[in-house]
Amino acid sequence: MKKGKTKNRIYVCHTFYHVYVAILKEMKLVRQTPAGQYQKADIALSSISTDFERLGDRLMGTGIFAQVIALDEKREDFFPELAKYRKNYSSVLKHMVNRMIFTKKLARCEIPYLSVIDFAAYEDVYVFCDSDPIGYYLNYKHIRYHAVEDGLDCLKNLDDAYVANHGHFRLKTWFSRHNLIFIMNGWGKYCIDMEINDRSVVPTDCPRFVEEPRKPLERALTPDQKKLMIQAFIEDADKLMRQLRPARAGEEFACFLTEPHPVDVEARKRVCLDVIARYCAGYRVLIKPHPRDAVDYEALCPDAVVLRGRFPVEVLNFFEGLHIRKAVSIVTTALNNMDFVDEKLNLGASFWDAYEDPEKHAYNKKAGLALADK
Repeated sequence: MKKGKTKNRIYVCHTFYHVYVAILKEMKLVRQTPAGQYQKADIALSSISTDFERLGDRLMGTGIFAQVIALDEKREDFFPELAKYRKNYSSVLKHMVNRMIFTKKLARCEIPYLSVIDFAAYEDVYVFCDSDPIGYYLNYKHIRYHAVEDGLDCLKNLDDAYVANHGHFRLKTWFSRHNLIFIMNGWGKYCIDMEINDRSVVPTDCPRFVEEPRKPLERALTPDQKKLMIQAFIEDADKLMRQLRPARAGEEFACFLTEPHPVDVEARKRVCLDVIARYCAGYRVLIKPHPRDAVDYEALCPDAVVLRGRFPVEVLNFFEGLHIRKAVSIVTTALNNMDFVDEKLNLGASFWDAYEDPEKHAYNKKAGLALADK
């Protein structure tokens, strides 16, 4: 243990997928650490963007982590006094001064909510989506940490560090590396590295990118570890398998993975109905709602099987005998990880052009980067 450190590791998670990857990383350590030397890590579940419901209780029941800690991280709009520092100005100098003030003030506002965890006591801190206030807080406190990509290959569709800062990017990253402002995804002064799944699909560059493929971590899981993964995420595994069992001989499934986009709920409903009509005809339809998608798909599509429960779709890889003929998504990269699917169709962000202003989702294009769905 390093000097001054009393705990080994903690993972700060904002989504169910973050927890999934944290478990994969821990299970790798369990397999690689000599008997009697492994020490469990802690995990923090931030409520800033996700209602984890009973996940914390189930995680404690599995014994995967030493502690499961609820973290009441706050969005910046929770603090109205910060709004004036987020206005856009034509003057680069005025903008940067305000941004420097905002960077420090946001971190100070978070202290009552994030200081419940003594992050400085941990030898290693892993943060998924450090664009959330936790990134500002750790840099303000001079606590070094490892950043981990928000979703599987998510930087392919949107590297927000670059997209949000593409004007005078080099200047802004210089400021961030000197802790005057904060930029996520490997550009913060106290960020040790930025862990990504596949370097080849990321259209931007950062000297702190470290490639750590997810698929080998999944394939290396032992049978007991797979059972623990299911136990952690699935409330009733038997009920879920009954939903995924063909109702008659020869019946085949097509699955649509939804998104929390477009933001307009009615547009999102039209996307679902059109995808099913165009790409799932002739199959029994499964709908796997995104954990942050609150549309009532059972009411919208009464003939479809809606997979209830909020869990990363990758967990389905660990169910014996599961088979789906076809799966369709818009930009959900988890599709590529569904080993039980024969045909995978990712429609790409341009599919949304017919349902909302293309400028609302053409992030890479506006920043001069290659389109993810080319």
